[in-house]
Amino acid sequence: DESELLTVPDGWKEPAFTREDNPRGLLEESSFATLFPKYREAYLKECWPLVQKALGEHYVNATLDLIEGSMTVTTTKKTFDPYAIIRARDLIKLLARSVPFEQAVRILQDDVACDIIKIGSLVRKRDTFIKRRGRLLGPKGSTLKALELLTNCYIMVQGNTVSALGPFSGLKEEKKVVLDTMKNIHPIYNIKTLMIKRELSKDPELRSQSWERFLPKFKRKNLKKRKEPKKKNTKKEYTPFPPPQPESQIDKELASGEYFLKERQKKRKRMEEIKAKQADALKKRQEERNKAFIPPKEKPVVKTKKASTEKKIDIEAIKEKVKNAKKKKLGALPVEEVKLKMAADEKKKKKK
Repeated sequence: DESELLTVPDGWKEPAFTREDNPRGLLEESSFATLFPKYREAYLKECWPLVQKALGEHYVNATLDLIEGSMTVTTTKKTFDPYAIIRARDLIKLLARSVPFEQAVRILQDDVACDIIKIGSLVRKRDTFIKRRGRLLGPKGSTLKALELLTNCYIMVQGNTVSALGPFSGLKEEKKVVLDTMKNIHPIYNIKTLMIKRELSKDPELRSQSWERFLPKFKRKNLKKRKEPKKKNTKKEYTPFPPPQPESQIDKELASGEYFLKERQKKRKRMEEIKAKQADALKKRQEERNKAFIPPKEKPVVKTKKASTEKKIDIEAIKEKVKNAKKKKLGALPVEEVKLKMAADEKKKKKK
């Protein structure tokens, strides 16, 4: 079955390279050297005995030159592994790029590789480069830590390079994230994709299937249109002929006939032009001064309409209204009844 041939069994490891595989050793001596910055001198001086001990197990010599600021690794007659010198070269490169010895020494293992990505030349502006490099680190290094957990790699961002150390598959993913970040793609998008891939790889049924339907597709948002400049520079139509030669002062004088005038006449003409200009300027100045003495336009007065008192008053109608009002008063008797009551009261008094 093809699916069984393509998959690697779990827990399988390639056998280690031993002296029995190459009993006669190497024919030629190989060596590699790399420079290191001044600030790494103190650290390398401390950990160099450990570096020599680690490389001594693979029969590779290491020398530290503090005067020139370089590290050199060379093979010996006892070296049997031809790839040991390549690993030793990577070790001194990582140490030069500020990777601690505890992590850098892992490169001597068979299943560990390293990658040093140069990011300094990927962005033109220095400020933009610093911002994008900071985006790769994240707040308090949280983005870098998440990337390390997903790729199983140790990542070190230092200056214009990113050093990574780990398995081959992790290095491939890590390089893609770093390059995308420098191309202004936020690392959180790639981190989300890696998290989904990690979960999908746990399912044995989905191993042979395509994962495109599960992975998120991030679309780029269209930015707002750039504001049009006030002054538009329009290109003129291309003509193979040169522009016409501008007229000289003599040509202008010949056209106007001034060239044939005498010097005294020319001077008089110039004085007349100057006086005319001065007169125009004086006139404009006088108009500007007179503006202050021009009274402003007043608003027209709106006449209020008086209440018309010419209406005829009907006195008789008012009298009737008053009479009716008196009659309607509560508790008030009519006039005739009042008279009769008064007469009855007088009779009673006389009888007594």
